[in-house]
Amino acid sequence: MTTELDAVPIVVAEDPIAAHRQSAFLNIVDVAAKTVLAVALIGELAAIFCNVIARTFFATAFLWTDEVAKLALSTLAFIGGAVAFAHGQHSFVRFALNALGPRTERACLVVCDLMVLLIAAVTAFASIALLQWRWGELTPILQMPASWIVAPLSASMLLLMVYAGNRLIEADRTTVTITAAIVAALLAVALALRTAWLPWFSGDAAILTALALLFIGIFGGLPVGFALILSTMTYLWITDTVPMVALPQNMVDGTGNFVLLALPFFVFAGLIMERGGISLRLVRFVHALVGHLRGGLLHVMVLSMYLVSGLSGSKTADVAAVGSVMRDMLKREGYSLSEGAAVLAASAAMGETVPPSIAMLVLGSITTLSMAALFIGGLIPAAVIAVCLMALIYIRASRAAPRPHARATLRVMAASGVAAILPLLMPVILFAGILFGIATPTEVSSFAVVYGLILATLVYREFNWGAFIRTVIDSALLSGMVLFILAAASGFSWVLTVAQLPQRLVEVLHGINDNTALFLAGSIALLIVVGSLLEGLPALIILAPLLLPIAGQIGLSELHYGIVLLIAMGIGAFLPPAGVGFYVACAIVRTDIETATRAMVPYLVVLLIGLAIVAAVPWFTVALPNAFNLGG
Repeated sequence: MTTELDAVPIVVAEDPIAAHRQSAFLNIVDVAAKTVLAVALIGELAAIFCNVIARTFFATAFLWTDEVAKLALSTLAFIGGAVAFAHGQHSFVRFALNALGPRTERACLVVCDLMVLLIAAVTAFASIALLQWRWGELTPILQMPASWIVAPLSASMLLLMVYAGNRLIEADRTTVTITAAIVAALLAVALALRTAWLPWFSGDAAILTALALLFIGIFGGLPVGFALILSTMTYLWITDTVPMVALPQNMVDGTGNFVLLALPFFVFAGLIMERGGISLRLVRFVHALVGHLRGGLLHVMVLSMYLVSGLSGSKTADVAAVGSVMRDMLKREGYSLSEGAAVLAASAAMGETVPPSIAMLVLGSITTLSMAALFIGGLIPAAVIAVCLMALIYIRASRAAPRPHARATLRVMAASGVAAILPLLMPVILFAGILFGIATPTEVSSFAVVYGLILATLVYREFNWGAFIRTVIDSALLSGMVLFILAAASGFSWVLTVAQLPQRLVEVLHGINDNTALFLAGSIALLIVVGSLLEGLPALIILAPLLLPIAGQIGLSELHYGIVLLIAMGIGAFLPPAGVGFYVACAIVRTDIETATRAMVPYLVVLLIGLAIVAAVPWFTVALPNAFNLGG
């Protein structure tokens, strides 16, 4: 399809030497930033791992690891978030833009880059004051300036300005010029008339404007993390009651939780599994066990997602690890690839409560829920939903699936079982370390990485030095994207609290006479819808701290309610047409979205039925935590 803009020949006189210098400069910046990220991730992994060894075998501990962890997390969150933006790895919603014409879509994307440039400039300027305030503060153990923890935020904003500026330079100049002129004119008018319109935003108008801007930004193609920052920034500007330095302060504080360090470690472990042959051996073992059932490969996919979710923690790594292995098998044996993508997406949604889920780690870090109770409490609910999915697969396979294979021989089962022993030891290590108090989830996650590296390099020999470096960088970028969203959501959550939104939610719930069933149903619907729009985690970060205390007040088990929220968020993240996870599943299986969406409908219904069962029967969640005296 050719548009008017496409038909116009664009000739740009460009200095090739200058372009080469520009490219070389960006390459140097990119390599330097990735080197910093690799040092932060590997250095912190070594420190945490050595600390556990020293404490366990030598009765000593490195007291400085918590301070170094904060610096490492800040570096991964902000530098990693900036580099992830440069590589197009941030979460965004584009289905609304795809419905527009190419010319309008390009203009919207230019606006997004202009907004990133503006956000980075304002945040960088505000962070200068935070750097000055914290320069005199020293950490208790290492006595390093607290401003060092803020410095990665300031550096990342400068990087974002470079990356966003480069995107604008590479975009169509006519579109950039016109769009930038319009945006600049609107901002100039807003600044000039600020005293006139400022009284309009007294009361609820300010928070309503911030919320509206959040969704406009998301549906306009702005990455989720930047839409959250833009909304926070707007609220601070139009209320004029709190200085803009509150924005960087809350962003830095949002990455300061030690338990969040488990997130990059589990992402790292998940990618090692995918690329080191560990996931492949697990899938082969599951295939030997259930591949003979009707719809056998689809059953294999569900059980494999359950196992892999319990090892990697990263839904992206889970989908890639299982989907890439199963794709060719599905095609070779005549299965519908769209059906495979639907089962893969549904299984990934189910796996949100299989530890060590990143969503679990995030929920434990932003609430008072016990991480150990969350880890063990999510096993049975996920199994309930897995059984529901497998029942549907069995029923549908009687009509559409290829004829099942013969049952694997005992020799094949034994061989695949022996090959899977070492990978299956990983969850044993994880659970034993957490349940028996040997190590924290963060420390256990470091063992998962080291154990995975040993298997991939020394045992299976499928991991070389080049693969290791690429995996380190990819882990840092994926972790940086998630942590950046967490930091941005921390600032926006603070805005919601300042606007007294939690108190208003409590009042609304008291208005329905504390009806627990209605509260559960409303929470599920809210998390699914918002989780779909905000790609899961941001929805959980924003809503969980508001909803969880209310659940406790009206008599629900907070642990049970937290697991329900996790599953609802997972369904939303893989819900077409907005759920980004669904598109990832389709891309991995290599099928078109339209047919996969139709195939997803019955699995979505079963996911909702399974979630309703888990929500209605708290025993599924609290039985194991109570058995281990972890509380329910």
